[in-house]
Amino acid sequence: MLNLLSILFGIVSLVIVIPATIPFLGWANWFALPLIVIGIVLGQISSSNSGRNFNLIVLLVAAVRLTLGGGIF
Repeated sequence: MLNLLSILFGIVSLVIVIPATIPFLGWANWFALPLIVIGIVLGQISSSNSGRNFNLIVLLVAAVRLTLGGGIF
């Protein structure tokens, strides 16, 4: 059950992160980061690792985008 919640948080975060790859929308990643962290924690607590791994990939995409944009753009 926790793994399913973790994947759900990851999907919601991914819906925010994908449009945030457009220039000048990078600030939206800051809204996705808390959801990603919650998904990682739920995935860590669950017995399966797939939700945690999915959230880590979404976190990697968001972090790279924030790094390229200087944290804002």
